[in-house]
Amino acid sequence: MAKIDFGGVMEEVITSEEFTLEKARAVLEKEVVAVIGYGVQGPGQALNMRDNGIQVIVGQREGGASWDRAVADGFVPGETLFPIEAAASRATVIQYLLSDAGQVAMWPKVKACLNEGDALYFSHGFGVVYKDQTDIVPPENVDVILAAPKGSGRTVRTNFLDGSGINSSFAVFQDATGRARERCLALGIAIGSGYLFETTFEKEVYSDLTGERGVLMGCLAGVMEAQYNLLRRNGHSPSESFNETVEELTQSLIRLVAENGMDWMFGNCSTTAQRGALDWAPRFRDAVAPVFEALYKSVRDGSETRRVLDVNSAPDYREKLNAELDEIKNSEMWRAGASVRALRPENRKQ
Repeated sequence: MAKIDFGGVMEEVITSEEFTLEKARAVLEKEVVAVIGYGVQGPGQALNMRDNGIQVIVGQREGGASWDRAVADGFVPGETLFPIEAAASRATVIQYLLSDAGQVAMWPKVKACLNEGDALYFSHGFGVVYKDQTDIVPPENVDVILAAPKGSGRTVRTNFLDGSGINSSFAVFQDATGRARERCLALGIAIGSGYLFETTFEKEVYSDLTGERGVLMGCLAGVMEAQYNLLRRNGHSPSESFNETVEELTQSLIRLVAENGMDWMFGNCSTTAQRGALDWAPRFRDAVAPVFEALYKSVRDGSETRRVLDVNSAPDYREKLNAELDEIKNSEMWRAGASVRALRPENRKQ
């Protein structure tokens, strides 16, 4: 376990060099891992574990697109691919990777498949932390653990394939067997994590819900739209507005931040850009701070989870979601984006 200085705060980090894949295989040698749900996180985690030599089966509703995707990925119906309850009943580790609303709906049936000494694994603390809303209360005789990749399911797979791995947080909520931590770490390594950061179920879900509504997705989309609209109102063309708002960020500047940090990115821009960024960053920080305070409060008090469960459980959820996504896709800003992306060399027809 390595001790790393994070801005003056020392934290312990588990690396794949310390908890090796060989060790993970030994810990999981007698386990049957059932990945329940083959939607967002399921494919990446299941495929990585399979490639790493773990005994993996998939549980998914028959007949849908996710079932067909699992078949296309090489999972065989009746051998390594089963309906949800059939897979859960065969497993010693249930990786519960359905959507949050899906977890609520299936919980009574999945709970009935848990046996003493099994492990119940999550990649998000939602269901357990907000048990008053979800009714997900695990039996006392099973391990309850979490490994949460800090990226999309797609990234879990692509990072694994290119050998870089992905950062993940891990937590033990309940240790019924005395082996919960080593099972958790073994699964974290087996799904393709390069580094594992310890947390709790509560902290994971609070930070995750805040992050995806904030900087990672909601805030990012909102500020992009605000700047694009401002430039358009002031006579800038769609291409210029998009390039200055999105393209330069995603194709250049954010890569500099990823390499060595924000200060390094500032240091590798023009002096004019440096001065403007340094002067305006505090104003944006102070302007959005009250919004983030309200967001975090809404996460902590369960308001966000109530909305998620209410909206995502509605029978017309998918139709309404598609309409909202189409509205974004068909906006001038993102139609301009499609045109700009089409001009990239890798997207041009030869």
